[in-house]
Amino acid sequence: MASSASVDDNIESNPLLQDFDFPPFDFVEAKHVRPGIRALLKKLESDLDELEKTVEPSWPKLVEPLEKIVDRLTVVWGIVNHLKAVKDTAELRAAIEEVQPEKVKFQLRVGQSKPIYNAFKAIQESPDWKSLNEARKRIVETQIKEAVLNGVSLEDDKREQFNKIEQELERLSHKFSENVLDATKKFEKLITDKKEIEGLPATSLGLAAQTAVSKGHENATAEHGPWMITLDAPCLFAVMQHARNRALREEVYRANITRASTGDLDNTPIINQILKLRMEKARLLNYNNYAEVSMATKMATVDKAEELLEKLRSASWNAAVQDIEDLKSYSKSQGALEADNLSHWDINFWSERLRESKYNINEEELRPYFSLSKVMDGLFKLAKTLFGIDIEPADGLAPVWNKDVRFYHVKDSSGSPIAYFYFDPYSRPSEKREGAWMDEVVSRSRVMSRNGTTPRLPIAHMVCNQTPPFGDKPSLMTFREVETVFHEFGHALQHMLTKQDEGLVAGIRGIEWDAVELPSQFMENWCYHRDTLMSIAKHYETGESLPEEVYLKLLAARTFRAGSLSLRQLRFASVDLELHTKYIPDGSESVFDVDQRVSKKTQVIPPLPEDRFLCGFNHIFAGGYAAGYYSYKWAEVLSADAFSAFEDVGLDNTKAVKETGHKFRETILALGGGKAPSEVFVEFRGREPSPEALLRHNGLLPVAA
Repeated sequence: MASSASVDDNIESNPLLQDFDFPPFDFVEAKHVRPGIRALLKKLESDLDELEKTVEPSWPKLVEPLEKIVDRLTVVWGIVNHLKAVKDTAELRAAIEEVQPEKVKFQLRVGQSKPIYNAFKAIQESPDWKSLNEARKRIVETQIKEAVLNGVSLEDDKREQFNKIEQELERLSHKFSENVLDATKKFEKLITDKKEIEGLPATSLGLAAQTAVSKGHENATAEHGPWMITLDAPCLFAVMQHARNRALREEVYRANITRASTGDLDNTPIINQILKLRMEKARLLNYNNYAEVSMATKMATVDKAEELLEKLRSASWNAAVQDIEDLKSYSKSQGALEADNLSHWDINFWSERLRESKYNINEEELRPYFSLSKVMDGLFKLAKTLFGIDIEPADGLAPVWNKDVRFYHVKDSSGSPIAYFYFDPYSRPSEKREGAWMDEVVSRSRVMSRNGTTPRLPIAHMVCNQTPPFGDKPSLMTFREVETVFHEFGHALQHMLTKQDEGLVAGIRGIEWDAVELPSQFMENWCYHRDTLMSIAKHYETGESLPEEVYLKLLAARTFRAGSLSLRQLRFASVDLELHTKYIPDGSESVFDVDQRVSKKTQVIPPLPEDRFLCGFNHIFAGGYAAGYYSYKWAEVLSADAFSAFEDVGLDNTKAVKETGHKFRETILALGGGKAPSEVFVEFRGREPSPEALLRHNGLLPVAA
């Protein structure tokens, strides 16, 4: 055995290098990362040398060996990166940071390979081009476009500069998200006097006491405290929505909007550096700005994206102004001293009170109706109805990284296996990043077949951050958390139900980024579908169904503050586009000035002058959404319109719903990146998309006089 030093040099036993059906998540440690990734890169480099020597413009001599190289790196690096997201440690961070430049260097070498690029060009120019199927044409076109965006055509010194920029951007984005995580963890407020947290629901008090226990206050209880308030999402939302203590709300709000904006965790210089480097990269590639680079691989153009955002903004503005007026008059009627001068930390609190009074719905009182196991059962039942698949628990079949992680097996109607997925539901603030996401473990692929005859089956991750079980209570979810699970499952379905055998465009691979949210947002609509909701909403103790009148109120409350919620997303999308089109780094305006300027048009109550939300905006500085946040709205138009196909045939008409579901599965879920998403949409819907359904669902269509 290798010594237990921080580096395990025994390559033979390194879990990252083994041949596996399911990754050894239970076995991989920080000490395996450096030697494992280095040995892998060495092997892949010799594979790439071989490919460049022997390449010919044909599938077996070009695409298949290339897919094997790309796939191996994607899968192994995916394991390490996934563990960083769900089981972060200082050792793992340090190991990743050290080998990351080597991995980026290799990716750039692949992306800038002239022999590979020339071979793809030769396929495109050959007489056989016309006979290639659509998926293969898409692969060739995408590879050529991406090679150019990777700098394949740059002269030597320019290419060297480009590569330096890519390395630095990768490093900065990791640092950005680490700072956000550390700054989030840093804020702790211990409360001993119950009066200070009046209004907080029992689940939140339980969670805050549980957090206090984990921080060394071993006698903390939900009833008597002490309670630890943090910026972790379940706690943050509970305080902003329910704490009667206005000073506490203000303190937590201010801490949240200034996360990672001071001291050694300050992301301000990182933001400036990222924007500067992205601009340089765009110029090297002969684009005017980084947004044009981003849009080169998307459905939209900068103009089309801006046009959609403006259309939605003008449809949302008056409704949002009315939302604030409603809050003023309601809080005044409740004797609130702040009624005439509502501030940011009052909005969520009074919205929640108004919603309770208007629809008589209390998010917290609904929790007992949404226990995780019932929600998953209902979700799987819906998937069976719509798409003809069976989902079975398969815990124990694959190693997991935490005892709470569940593993599932997906089969088609004939019982044949088609996919697997992991589900990691609960919040673990000390080691897991915030938010919810879906990612691929492996994609469907003929070339990567495990047995030489049938394609390798896809495997997905679904990760959420909901309230864990407490005492003898199961995980009880808010309705928003229910929507989140449906959303991530939509992503997973597109990855798992793909019928593409070309690994490079199977599942979510190769789909334009602004179309990728279509299936996820589509699934959210089903949370409001009567039969679906009634099948999941069963009281965890008594088993009784959600009362009918509560369902009708949930439905009515769906459009509550739709204008304000729409503007919130439009602020994020607009500031993102503005920073990547017109902003000049080190110019007269700071990034925060840009946010303030954009917010004048997108926020009824302008942000505080000291608002530094950009310092925590992982999506665009550490995720894939740079000059792409508009994608949420772009895809929402597509998803609402897709759902309206089911409304058109009648949601209660089971036969027609099943037929439409089958069509959705055969187009949007099956075709993956093998066909342009605009064509896939038309194939499903029979026409081009229209924003009408989205505005109707949100209650934002002007009512005819």
